[in-house]
Amino acid sequence: MNKNKQAHIAVLGANIIFAANYSIVKFITPSFIHPFALNFVRVASSIILFWFLWLLKPGVIGIQKKHIPRFIACGITGVLINQLFFIKGVSLTTSIHSSLLSLCTPIFITIIAAWLIKEALTWLKIIGLVLGVGGALLLILLKDNNHTGSNVLLGDIFVMLNAISYAFYLVMVRPLMASYSAMHVLRWVFTMGGILMLPISAPEFFATNWHAFEIPQWTALGFIAIGATFFAYLFNVFGISKIGSSATGTYIYTQPVFAAIIAMIFAGEHFSWIKGLAAILIFSGVYLANFKKEIA
Repeated sequence: MNKNKQAHIAVLGANIIFAANYSIVKFITPSFIHPFALNFVRVASSIILFWFLWLLKPGVIGIQKKHIPRFIACGITGVLINQLFFIKGVSLTTSIHSSLLSLCTPIFITIIAAWLIKEALTWLKIIGLVLGVGGALLLILLKDNNHTGSNVLLGDIFVMLNAISYAFYLVMVRPLMASYSAMHVLRWVFTMGGILMLPISAPEFFATNWHAFEIPQWTALGFIAIGATFFAYLFNVFGISKIGSSATGTYIYTQPVFAAIIAMIFAGEHFSWIKGLAAILIFSGVYLANFKKEIA
């Protein structure tokens, strides 16, 4: 299997994890742990894992002085703003709103990539984006909208800010891949973002009532901290290094599909032909948006 196919599989896997993460985050926060405390666990766990992998296979440890500003910017957009606003937003709004607003990310990526790194914005890519958004909207609008959020409007705003920040991160991190490995980039991005996040999230972490946690809560925490942070970020960065930021970002359209499947299994939702049509539109959109890169 060539590297491009591996990258597509990795990015798809990351989005399956992200799709499950919406429901799991709402299960654990704010009922058992404050959103900022959950961020502390996510980021701290990832930093430890990234540096542990380096200890197993030591290599280049430092970064060039000229790249420090970009690493800091990636730490701010990809960890500090993205993580804090996502968890806080999901805890306040509904899973439906969160998954809908996350679809803004590839739109922002396409615009930012065209602006910052001059990626071509073709008509085929535009058609793919329209199909993907249309299919995702069709799927999401058909779901039962149970307003489980405590402050839907504020949560929606936070999730939108998260989407914008993550789009900037996906574009800005790509040039670093020319000089460093994906693991090296992630290690330093998370380290810098974690340092900046520490004064915000640490107080809530130490105020958490850990005695209230049982097996379901610990399992959810492990999935969020390791699966939806460490592995998902690793998969996405690998995708960016091989197929580009725009192609990686368009896979976000698959999240509502997987989120619906998860809901049918665990929440008793039913599949319909309209949901099938939405899935076809979403995957068609991803294919068309990536078509030029596939044949290049």
